[in-house]
Amino acid sequence: MTNFRTLDDLGDIRGKRVLVREDLNVPMADGRVTDDTRLRAAAPTIAELADKGAKVLILAHFGRPKGERKPDMSLALLTRPLADVLGREVTFIDDCQGEDAAKVVDLLADGGIAILENTRFHKGEEKNDPALVAAMAKLGDLYVNDAFSAAHRAHASTEGLARALPAYAGRSMEAELQALEKALGKPEHPVAAVVGGAKVSTKLDVLQHLVTKVDHLIIGGGMANTFLAARGVDVGKSLCEHDLADTARAILDAAEKANCIVHLPYDVVVAKEFRANPPVRTVNVHEVAADEMILDVGPAAVEALGDALKNCRTLVWNGPMGAFETPPFDTATVSLAKTAAALTTGGSLVSVAGGGDTVAALNQAGVADEFTFVSTAGGAFLEWMEGKELPGVKALTA
Repeated sequence: MTNFRTLDDLGDIRGKRVLVREDLNVPMADGRVTDDTRLRAAAPTIAELADKGAKVLILAHFGRPKGERKPDMSLALLTRPLADVLGREVTFIDDCQGEDAAKVVDLLADGGIAILENTRFHKGEEKNDPALVAAMAKLGDLYVNDAFSAAHRAHASTEGLARALPAYAGRSMEAELQALEKALGKPEHPVAAVVGGAKVSTKLDVLQHLVTKVDHLIIGGGMANTFLAARGVDVGKSLCEHDLADTARAILDAAEKANCIVHLPYDVVVAKEFRANPPVRTVNVHEVAADEMILDVGPAAVEALGDALKNCRTLVWNGPMGAFETPPFDTATVSLAKTAAALTTGGSLVSVAGGGDTVAALNQAGVADEFTFVSTAGGAFLEWMEGKELPGVKALTA
């Protein structure tokens, strides 16, 4: 990975206006933040810049207002929650560009912190409009991108500003990029990848890229059914993309040529209906009845996968092994996650996981804190796993 400047390269920034792109797109209900993970992730960079005497001007999007001002998507709603996380006063500025915003910025004390209004209230944000980039750039002397989760979008506040002002990676972005470099950039082999999820079609690019990068590819979730069917297994009424059988076989062929071992379940947990705690049975994949559906990986396969991980040095994980939201079909995901966590804390495995479902699954297993790194990014993490160049990251290294 190309080198990028970090906060360590800033020098004396007292009195400097620093535009900081954060991801504050947090879930809310009844006016309250229901998960402040992203606020806590943003806190170290914001606090460090403020402690160095900079005027910290936070840029972020919130929801999908599509270029219109919508009160329920105003970042004013996050001023108090962010202040509570930081333990410091946070000012709200009613725009992210323009003379009125500049006047408030001028009044901000050195070390002061302000949230600027939702960047997506401007149509030019998602179009990376040079006029909006220039207008926002007038408010700052330096730019810091701390939002890896938005780095796959070439927007004005994620890519445009990085080219308009001296640009640096914030602490969260820096940690993310370093972890990803360890996971797939320059990993220690053998490398394993766990890829789960409902459909192969949503992760085709990921699978095609990973077979050239990893030594073990562990496929779980509904997408495993498509691969089993492509190998001639009758998966009953399981979720399965039968029309992608040729694609699945092509991926398996590519893996074989690349000396990548693909792990598919050979015992599975099946049920006749998909609901919480229905009657289930554990069977060999060749014993799935016509009226049954595969909803989780079986214990024998999970044990074998755990043994495979014991011989690996690096793990990247995206997606659950089964329908983990519905008990008891979280068993395989929880069991394999605990094995990976134990190997990580034991020092034999570097484990990097990402994606919304993955984070939820690891939290459910109670092991998220034991992985080397867990990314809260969704689309950006997936595009990175696909081997794609992320505009917001590329702009930091240009």
